[in-house]
Amino acid sequence: MSALPGPDSRAIALSFAPMQVEDLDEVMAIESVAYPFPWTHGNFLDSLYSGYEMSAVRLPSGLLVGYYLLMLSVDEAHLLNITVRPELQGRGFGRRMLDHMVEVARAHKMQSVLLEVRPSNDQAVMVYERYGFAGIGVRRAYYPAGDNKREDAIVMRLVL
Repeated sequence: MSALPGPDSRAIALSFAPMQVEDLDEVMAIESVAYPFPWTHGNFLDSLYSGYEMSAVRLPSGLLVGYYLLMLSVDEAHLLNITVRPELQGRGFGRRMLDHMVEVARAHKMQSVLLEVRPSNDQAVMVYERYGFAGIGVRRAYYPAGDNKREDAIVMRLVL
């Protein structure tokens, strides 16, 4: 792997390109280390074939920083997945990806963006709250969890 950027990503040019099938091996490599219950290759393929707004985010070196998937529906977007490569988290890339995702949602005349997040994912909850998302509900037993259990999801909404 090439040298990783320093702690502040603002000066680094990022490319946001529509995700392609050819990106999925790299996406799956990140997904499998970022989450205890990762999306499957089939989940990503289904999303691609469904025409969701999917972005692969890269450094100038070509290294995949992360990705997001946004489902557009009438006037509300649903952020299905946003992931930053674990070793690059905490450097502002997630914020920049959220900025781009919001631009896409606004360009499609969306009124708001919904997402679900695990209550145990304190870092993500904090990032979303700082960004302006507000909790609007809970989906009970939404996520798989260890020991054959389920974890709730906090439903959050950002008004655009």
